[in-house]
Amino acid sequence: MTSVVYDAGALVAAERNDRRMWAEHRVRLELGLSVVVPAPVVAQVSRSPRQVQLRRLLAGCEVVEFDEAGAHNAGRLLASSKTNDVVDAALVDLAIRRGADVVTGDTHDLSRIASAAGVRLRILEI
Repeated sequence: MTSVVYDAGALVAAERNDRRMWAEHRVRLELGLSVVVPAPVVAQVSRSPRQVQLRRLLAGCEVVEFDEAGAHNAGRLLASSKTNDVVDAALVDLAIRRGADVVTGDTHDLSRIASAAGVRLRILEI
């Protein structure tokens, strides 16, 4: 693994100043892992410019835009998994394209989408 994708649960944990999340994030950065966050995940969590911990975490991440190709990929994943959460599908698509692990608080939906895509993602629960 050379990269990891954070879901909303990871960002919320950081915003709540969860020590375990911060320790694991620091280790990932020290190991030189690429930490990426899909832009729609940021939109799910961002509510105020006063979310200092969220912005601190994102400073060490690559925020990846949700482009047209990603939108089409996410749509196909939603169809094949019979789910409807665009953000989850965008995250799974990004993880597949990057060959990345996923850090989340919601393993069920992401596993279902990945399974429907015929891939096995390593999903780490926060």
